[in-house]
Amino acid sequence: MRAPDGTAHDLTGPEGAPVVVLIHGLGLNRACWQWLVPDLAARYRVLTYDLPGHGQSAAPPPSPTLRTLSDHLAALLDHLGIARAALVGFSLGGMIARRFAQDHPARVSALGILHSPHRRTPAAQAAVVARVGQARTEGPQATVEAALVRWFTDSFRAANPEMMDLVRSWVMANDPVVYPSIYRILAEGVDEVVAPNPPIAVPTLVITGDEDYGNGPEMTRAIAAEIAGAEALILPGLRHMALAEDPPALNRPLVTFLDRHLGARA
Repeated sequence: MRAPDGTAHDLTGPEGAPVVVLIHGLGLNRACWQWLVPDLAARYRVLTYDLPGHGQSAAPPPSPTLRTLSDHLAALLDHLGIARAALVGFSLGGMIARRFAQDHPARVSALGILHSPHRRTPAAQAAVVARVGQARTEGPQATVEAALVRWFTDSFRAANPEMMDLVRSWVMANDPVVYPSIYRILAEGVDEVVAPNPPIAVPTLVITGDEDYGNGPEMTRAIAAEIAGAEALILPGLRHMALAEDPPALNRPLVTFLDRHLGARA
């Protein structure tokens, strides 16, 4: 399906069930949720969509910001007549979910924040800014191989070349003009969701892998510490894309969390 603004999206699961919105990360598309949607769609109404300039969605306006991506989600929910939903965001998607929860607190029933950044050290910030510059001058292909190393464990990469080809193809499909403009949001937008104001006050589960070096356990714990009652979960032996490398390790606690706070409709 496609919204009037050109946003490609899919809506599955039983009508009338609580809505769960899945927000993907930089350079990916809504297909990255293929390992989670079956576990959710038996219980919930599940919305997946391509971020602006990703997948099949139209490009964003010039110089987009994190607020642009929050407003984009609000417009999609308005188009679909969805007044309130749980948001599950991966990486940049977790930043969008937190920004949306600050901008539209009454519209959020719960948050799942997966492998998402908090304030970085100066060295880590310099590294991500450098990758933005590299993407701007050389395109997505300049950063994708290093990303695969950060995203998947060494043993998994070696044993699953088809998965590497799939994820690589998603990143390489990005428009070389749009991609760095969104990458810049990942690099520079974190301060908007650190110490959220207004405070986020919905049930929240924050997850990362203990080998996710760019969005590691210390960040996950810091995010959870700023949201009253939030839970933090560290997945052992996994890096950034646990959702693809070991879906059950992520899906089980996430679905259990949503069931507890939304009520399953299985």
